[in-house]
Amino acid sequence: MISDLDEVLRRLLIREIPIRNGEVEIKFDQPRREWAARLTRPTVNLFLHDIRENTRLRGSQQWIVERRKDGTAVQRRTPVRMDLNYMITAWAKDPEDEHRLLTRVLMVLLRYPALPDDLLPETLRGQAVPVPLLVAQGEALESVAEVWSALDNEMRPSITLTVTVAIDPYQVVTTPLVRSRELRVVQRPGLVPLPEEVGPDVFWSVGGMVQTEKPLAAVSLTLIERGLEVPLQEDGRFTIGRLEAGEYTLEARVEGQEAKQYRIVVPAPDYTLEL
Repeated sequence: MISDLDEVLRRLLIREIPIRNGEVEIKFDQPRREWAARLTRPTVNLFLHDIRENTRLRGSQQWIVERRKDGTAVQRRTPVRMDLNYMITAWAKDPEDEHRLLTRVLMVLLRYPALPDDLLPETLRGQAVPVPLLVAQGEALESVAEVWSALDNEMRPSITLTVTVAIDPYQVVTTPLVRSRELRVVQRPGLVPLPEEVGPDVFWSVGGMVQTEKPLAAVSLTLIERGLEVPLQEDGRFTIGRLEAGEYTLEARVEGQEAKQYRIVVPAPDYTLEL
């Protein structure tokens, strides 16, 4: 992911500065003294000096569940938003040339509040929001002098750039939907025990989906044996709970049409009603 992001930034600067015939090099090296001494052409260097999670963008929802039409559900964690902090410097023989080059880099980055979609590789596509660029913000690099001291080089002007990307390090879990539920009640010590002939009460839930060309607001479901109105969700799904094993009649009504009855058997996986 980091190398892909480096390549996007490289292509953006080459296209927008613009850089022709390799007249300026784009590098991502540590700007150490011995490195600078080996440069032979004007160079823009983007030094990635810090990577950390953006806790301000951390969502409260930790899991996302996607229900599929084949009866399975895909459960995934919310992505982690990471800040990648670059220190951008320009290198040339003349300080004026360095300043001109640095100015052109700054103008390019200020024109783009986010990475352009046409430069994004497959690994950076599908982000929940465009990949933002935070340019020349003071808090991005707290102690510039300490950085240059650690690099054993002389201090020079730089542009701070923070790129925030969402990454998903978690494995996607695909499972069938839960269709049965069991509740067991344990006898507490000291209480009068139940007679052995008293068996457990077993209840079931049955669900399904209504498929119709009519608006769902015009559809109503009734469980005849209970006189129970069955609510429909926005996607047409319904659930009927606390049913004993056996056969029931589910009546579906659509405004302006005759009611239609369906025989349902409990327990059963699910029912799709075509209206």
